[in-house]
Amino acid sequence: MASDPSNQTAPGAARRTIISIDAMGGDRGPAAVVAGMAHSAAKNPEIGFVVHGDEQVLKRLIGKRRGLAEVCEIRHTDSIVTMDEKPSHAVRGAKGTSMWSAIETVRNGDATVAVSCGNTGALMAMSMIRLRKLPGVSRPAIACLWPSRNPGGFNVLLDVGADIRADESNLLQYALMGASYARNGLGLSRPRVGLLNVGTEEFKGRAELKLAHEMISEAADTANFDFVGFVEGGDIPSSRVDVIVTDGFTGNVALKTGEGTATLIREFLVAAFKHTPLSRLGALFALTSLRRLTQRIDPRRVNGGVFLGLSGTVVKSHGSADATGVSAAIKLAFTLAQSGFTERLAARVASSAPARQDAPDDGDNNGRAE
Repeated sequence: MASDPSNQTAPGAARRTIISIDAMGGDRGPAAVVAGMAHSAAKNPEIGFVVHGDEQVLKRLIGKRRGLAEVCEIRHTDSIVTMDEKPSHAVRGAKGTSMWSAIETVRNGDATVAVSCGNTGALMAMSMIRLRKLPGVSRPAIACLWPSRNPGGFNVLLDVGADIRADESNLLQYALMGASYARNGLGLSRPRVGLLNVGTEEFKGRAELKLAHEMISEAADTANFDFVGFVEGGDIPSSRVDVIVTDGFTGNVALKTGEGTATLIREFLVAAFKHTPLSRLGALFALTSLRRLTQRIDPRRVNGGVFLGLSGTVVKSHGSADATGVSAAIKLAFTLAQSGFTERLAARVASSAPARQDAPDDGDNNGRAE
């Protein structure tokens, strides 16, 4: 086991920001996770890791990466949570898993943020059990970054799968938490918040959306954000808004549709430029622009959903993430840790009007989208 990475700094240097990594979760296994850690460590000397999983496997993988062992502490676990495991089953056998250990490290204060590529429902369930909800939060949410026309390049979309249902009080809390995330994660002093609907007219939409519209509008000045009203699906990547609020069912469908479309466009571009010798020649002349476009629409580079509303920060990486995707999730975790995001979010929720606390507990999967 490596020594504590937080102490591995030169005399007089600042202590590292420690990220807790569930190395065994995800479709690609620990090799992709360790490769992503190596990418992050090479770019940022202020990062340290507590890594959870099979010690023998992790020692071998980490040892192959120059300098990585010096910023890692390995904590051995005997089991993992599979991607198809039901959250209720995963929770019953959670204590010996890498996912549980990663969350527990944040709870104990040994790391600031946890990162996992594992089962979304199980990760949310364990996070709620060990980290608990912030006072005043009825339902946590998952927020993701969405490529956009804004100067910073991204918008925030939430909820994208923590809970498939949301009433007007939940949507108000999502707006407050999403605005706080945009301030700390994107550096926006006064984010613009929109409520996703089937049209921008105030008379459209379900009853809870109309009530949420009123509640978010009333809270905007006190919570230091601008409410732009209803927005449509076409506004998600636009420069009209910074934070898009919706329920987890709609948000998850939008997220998966966007990822699939981006991948399809990238594959179409590759096929088009390989079609004829002339098109391949044209691709050479446009190589720089094509690389820039590919990076802008690459889902791996905006990988990482943040669990909002808990007394600790957890970043959910995509289950199929490769080294590039894992590195992007770690970068996001580092940014939030540096900003003191959890404490600021807690202060924002505490300063807002009390949210409804009588939301019923759901069944086996708590309404979460996988």
